[in-house]
Parts: sequence; C-alpha cells; structure tokens
Amino acid sequence: SKVGFVRVILLVEDSINYYSMFLPILYELIMKQTQRLISQELNDVNKRLQMRTRPKVLLVHTLEEAEEIVEKYKDNLVAVISDANYANRGIMDDESGVKLISKIRMANYDTPIILQSSEIKNKEKADRLGAFFLHKQSKTLLNDLKKIMVTNLGFGDFIFRNQNGIEIDRAIDAEDFEEKLKTIPEESLIYHSDRNHFSSWLIAHGEIQVAKKIKPLSSLDFNSPSELHKYLIKTFQKVYNQKIRGKIIDFAPTKLTLPDHINKLSDGSLGGKGRGLAFLNSLLVAMDFQDQFPNVRIKLPSTSIIGTNEYDFFIDNNSIGNWLTEKTDREIKEYFVSGKFSPELMRRLKILIERIKLPLAVRSSGLLEDSQSQPFAGIYNTYMIPNSHSDSTVRLKNLCDSIKLVFASVFLKNARRYIESINYKLEEEKMAVIIQEIVGTNFDGLFYPHISGVGQSFNYYPTSYLKNDDGIVSLAAGLGKIIVDGETVFRFCPKYPKMSFTSLEDMMKDSQKNLYCINLKDSQDIDLYEDEGDAIKNIKIRKLRDNNSLNNIASVFDFQNNKIVPGINQRGPIIINFANVLKYNQFPLAQITEQILRIGESAMGVPIEIEFAVNLTKDLKNEIYPSFNLLQIRPLTVNTDEIYIVPDNLDMKELVLFTKRGMGNGIINNISNIIFVDPDTFDKTKMKEMKIEITDINEKMKESDEEYILIGPGRWGSRDHFLGIPVKWADINKAKIIVETDFENFIVDSSQGTHFFHNLISMNVGYFTVPHNEHSCFIDWNWLKKQKIVEKTNYLVHVKIDHNIQVKMDGQSGISLIRK
Repeated sequence: SKVGFVRVILLVEDSINYYSMFLPILYELIMKQTQRLISQELNDVNKRLQMRTRPKVLLVHTLEEAEEIVEKYKDNLVAVISDANYANRGIMDDESGVKLISKIRMANYDTPIILQSSEIKNKEKADRLGAFFLHKQSKTLLNDLKKIMVTNLGFGDFIFRNQNGIEIDRAIDAEDFEEKLKTIPEESLIYHSDRNHFSSWLIAHGEIQVAKKIKPLSSLDFNSPSELHKYLIKTFQKVYNQKIRGKIIDFAPTKLTLPDHINKLSDGSLGGKGRGLAFLNSLLVAMDFQDQFPNVRIKLPSTSIIGTNEYDFFIDNNSIGNWLTEKTDREIKEYFVSGKFSPELMRRLKILIERIKLPLAVRSSGLLEDSQSQPFAGIYNTYMIPNSHSDSTVRLKNLCDSIKLVFASVFLKNARRYIESINYKLEEEKMAVIIQEIVGTNFDGLFYPHISGVGQSFNYYPTSYLKNDDGIVSLAAGLGKIIVDGETVFRFCPKYPKMSFTSLEDMMKDSQKNLYCINLKDSQDIDLYEDEGDAIKNIKIRKLRDNNSLNNIASVFDFQNNKIVPGINQRGPIIINFANVLKYNQFPLAQITEQILRIGESAMGVPIEIEFAVNLTKDLKNEIYPSFNLLQIRPLTVNTDEIYIVPDNLDMKELVLFTKRGMGNGIINNISNIIFVDPDTFDKTKMKEMKIEITDINEKMKESDEEYILIGPGRWGSRDHFLGIPVKWADINKAKIIVETDFENFIVDSSQGTHFFHNLISMNVGYFTVPHNEHSCFIDWNWLKKQKIVEKTNYLVHVKIDHNIQVKMDGQSGISLIRK
C-alpha cells in the first residue's frame, strides 16, 4: 500500500450478522466508484492502475487488531467503521469503539470514522469525537450507511457548500472538481478546507497525491483565502499533469495545451512518426531529463494524433480508390479536400481549434514511415498553418484541409512511385496525422523558434579527432525547414561543441542568410495546395537585426580586427554561428543533445536521428524558462559489416574513384552503368534542366530494371538549385551509388542532414563526396569519357561498361572506392 497508494477501509465488527450485511454494501460502493474512475481515466495504463488500487476492506474483530491496522495503514485509510462494543485484550469492552476513535484523534489522524452501535446514547460520544453515528436498530440501517459513505466519505459527487452548509455546486469527477475549484466562492473554500472535506473526497477518488499535499493544511496556513485558492489550483494541476506525463491519453479538452503527453483524437495505429513521438515522450519522463537541467524545460510540444481508423473511415466513406491515381496531383488534392470526416473527429477538432491559438504543424505519420528498413522521411507533405485568424471557422477549415491533404499525400505521384520502388502496394499504407504546436515566439508578426536542429548519433563525415559515434548536429535560426531542405546550416559535434569545422573565410561565405518563419500577418490568404502551404515566409537574416531573436545565436564580423565577435551589439555582417550558446554555454544545447542522442540510441538499439526546436525566451516572473522541444525521433540505419580498405595497398590507376569521405558499408559487384554530369557542358544556372534530364534517364533505368552510379556536382536533393540539382528520391531511385563532387568553378559543402540524405542512408545507397581541394580523393574523368556512351543529353552522359565494376565501402574509416 505504501508503494501503490492502495486505500484501506477498516471495518471493526465481531457480529457475523452485521458484517455479513455491511460487506456487500461496501463492495458495491467500491466497485461502482472504481468503474466511475476507470471511465474517467484518459489512458489504458491508468485504467488498469485504478482497478488494481481500488480500496480494500480489512475486517477485524478486536481492538488490538484494529490499532495495528490503523498504525500500519495510517496514510492510506479512507475510512474506519467501528462497532462500539467488542473485545479489548480478550475482554468484551463497551468502550472499545470510543477508545479506538480517541486514539486515532489523539494521533491527529483526521480519517473519516463511523461509530455504529445499538445504543443511541453513543451518538453523543461520536459527535464529541468528530465521528459519524450509525444506529444499528434503524429500520434503514443499510441506506444510512450508504448515505454516509456517499455524502461524507467521498463515494459520490463532491458537494460545494457555503458557510451555512447549503449546496451551491457539485463536481462529478476529479477533472470537474479541478474546474469548479477555480470559480467557487472563498467562503466555500474555507468551509471545506477547515473540515478536511477536500482530501477525504480526493482520497476516495484515487487522487492520493493531491490529497496528501493539501491534507495537513487549513485556511489558517495562508495569508488570505485567495492565496489558499491559488495554492489548491496549482497543486491540483501540478499533480494531475505529473500523472499524465509521458502517456498517450484519450481526448481531453482541458489537457490539449499541456506538454509531455499525447492526446489521441481517434483510435487506430499512431503510424511511424507517432510511434517515435510516443517513445520519445515516455523516454523523457523515464530518464528524468528535466532534473538534470533544472533551468531548461525539456519537453514535447503540445501534441495530438489522429489514429489510422479515421483514415480508413475517410477512404471508405468518400469513395476513394485506385481510380484516383489516374488524376493529376492537383485533382487528387481537390477531391480529398471535398471529403468529410467522421462527426466525432469534427467535434474534437472544433474544440482543439478553440483552445489552441499557436501556429500548428500538421504532419504525416504513415504506417510505413520511419521504419528501420524502409523510411519515408520527406516523402509525404507537412503543412504549417498560422492558426491566427480571428474567425475560428476559418482556422478550423485550414486545419481540416491540412489533415485531408496529408491523407491525400499517400496518393500523390511522388509517394506512389516511392511505395512502388520498395515493393509495397498503395493499399498497404495507412495514414495517421500528428497535430503539433509549432515551437516559437511571435516577432512582430513573424513566428519562429530561436534555434531548430537535426541531430544524428552517428557522424558519417568525422574530421580531425572526431569519431563516428561522437554524433553530429545541424543548426539553423528559425524553422527547421531550412535544414531538411538541404540548405546552408551550421554544424557542430555535441561532444566537442567549441570545435569549428570551417575557416573564417568559409564561415562568412556559407553562413545562413535566410530564415523560414510562419507569417501571422496575412493568415487569411493561405493556399494549402502548394507543397507545404504558403504560410511559410522566407526572410533575409539582416532584416531581423533589431527584433531580439538573434542576440544569442548570431555574431558579427569585425573588419578592423579581422575576427568574429559574438552578439550583434556592433555593426558588421551577421554570421549565424551560435557562439553564445555553444562556446559560452548560455544554453546547455550541446549537453542536452549529446545525452538524448546517446540514451535514444541505447534505447532504440540503433543509431538515431532527432529533430528539435529551442526557445531561448526567459521570463522568471511568469515562470517561463528556455525550452528544448523534441519534435521527432527515427532510426538511422548503419551497416556494420566489417570492411577494411588500406589505401597504401591500392593501385590508384585501377580506380575510377577514390574518396576518404564515403558513406555506406559493404561491397557491390553488379553495376555496369554510370551516369554523370558532363564537366565540359556544366552550367550552374541550369540545375532545373538537369533535374528533368536525370529524371528521364532514371525512368528508362527503371523500365530496364538496372541500377547505376550517379555522379554530379554540389548537393543532390537540395531544394536550393544554386547548391545542387533539386531532385527528389523518386527521380533517382535506381541509383545504387550517389557521388557529390566539386567542379573547379563550383564548390559546395556536402548535404549531410537532409531528409533526402536520410532516405539514401537507410536504403543502403552508397553516398560519396569527392572534394575538389583534397588531392588524395579523385574521379578519373578521362577514363569515364572514353567508355561506351548509351545516351548523351545537354548536360548528362550515360555510359555502360562492358563488365560489372566493383564498389567497396569501409563504413568505419569512410574510405570508399570504385574499381575500373
């Protein structure tokens, strides 16, 4: 009972006739109460807990047995029901019941007590000792017992009364009690507090933690009734929130805005991302991260999930089938938006939109997403909605349309091609949807977090003294879209956060120049038919100099002294390098990410990738602390076969390619096709044309079911076409090896950290970088140009070797090669 908070009802009665009458009544009340509490619980774990911790009735016949039980279970007693006359040390004693009650009261146990007796004169003694009296000769004995239990011992509604004892309101359950507590008059508060009614009712309703905190207090312990009022509400909320931390709970309107739990809007599977969030949520609570960083709030943002049952309902009730695959993407989206949800989901979404006023991210969570074997990162759409319109019907429509468009993304051309490429059928995929508050602050109508990041527990490009398992983190100011789209970001190793990966010159050239944010100013004109909606705005960093969002994450270049100065207090070009956070530890970002990556990898059993957002806002007066918000976790597959390549033993003339910055592990012996961007015709302003050409060649390779090696400049998969060819995975999904290289007039950092990159890793596609400025790494272009040409376009060349060539990848050292 001390561990599990099991409550105890002590019945002291030596007459078989009477305890045979009392016990069925007590069991009936306990079971009815337990059933009510189970129905009110928000998750299955707590439902089972309520059943197992229901009050237990302990029956004893003597005073010494009763005293032993009282002493043993003093903190867990719901009630004591005692006869007046029973054995005391082996001798019948008319005062046994009075002696037991007196001893309980002398020990300051304010447990509710019922003294039952055949003699009406004992009522006076009961009144004097603050006990209820039950007359055994009453014709309505059992009803009298039931009435006392329900009205005074908490086995019914809580009745709020004024100082005259007149009912003014009532609460049917703990959640209702918490709401009513906010509005009851102060006189009622004092009336119940001084009589210990609150704790008695809460104990009977299983709220032991709250009852324990308020039980020893009365109105005299506070300077004013309003202070008592605030304390009670705060205590109740704190304990109740602790109760649901780390859990998935059934839909609860009053809990929608709370962090650290997941609200379930409909039943069914949570999908891949949903499972990851549920795992993250429970991990944070289980590992007590919060205790290690007391001045930082480490949490999940407010999160709700629509289970896959709603997707099934939507597909079945809106006549959706494979016939839709004949339509264009735009037509598919329009058809889905015209569909209808279940009435229950609509009711819940209306409540959600009325209670949540922050911008929302509506994310996909397919059954197949983020699995270890076939991840879908970035394949489905995410929609960001400002949720700031003054008319709640407009906000609701934006939310509903976003959910429908996430459903629709399963049927869009890019997703269908991906699903087919990994040998799944469209019918096998089902979609759950995650609705999550976007982390951020409103900066003059632009909403964004100070920092967004993607962390990986395994670093495929370790430099200097770094090791693979030291991990790598990519950071950006504003929304994380800039990271997952493969644009310019800042990278650091969480184990060595002060180590710089780039020179001063490169840092100035490659520093983040733009920032993504939610536009709150024109929220009524959202076009959700765009890929990710048009609520996202791209702002120049230099335009945000005066809004205080860059203070701790930016530095400026001091031309006079040729150095970078943290902060933006002086004039000069802005460099986003997070110096105050990483070098001067104004926020423990490195320590938090290192621990979460390490523990997450240990818990999942494989290397992992996390997405997070950081708010640096601090307002101690209003109890607002800087926050580290985890958004996603997914497995990052690493092949661990032991392949060793010793460069000194190689004849470099036998190789088409050699690099020390390869990603992947193993040996491939069955490739004879190489497709490369022709260095002689390359034009960095024609990246979009190159995308069309490679997509066309990839389709031909798909038809012939052949794989190939793909070589090109810059970042494959970047949405910024000035950094590389903006392909999606479906455009190059027959490539078994992908090579990023530099041309003499086109040098770009590699694309580690993107969703596109994540998919390549997880599907065991070799991914090589051949830097222009590393002399030991090379591609033999002369040999390539002499091979048999299958097809030559404006910018690409497809050659076929007359035999299979060997690819070898050493995953531990990063050394990779392709033999001629």
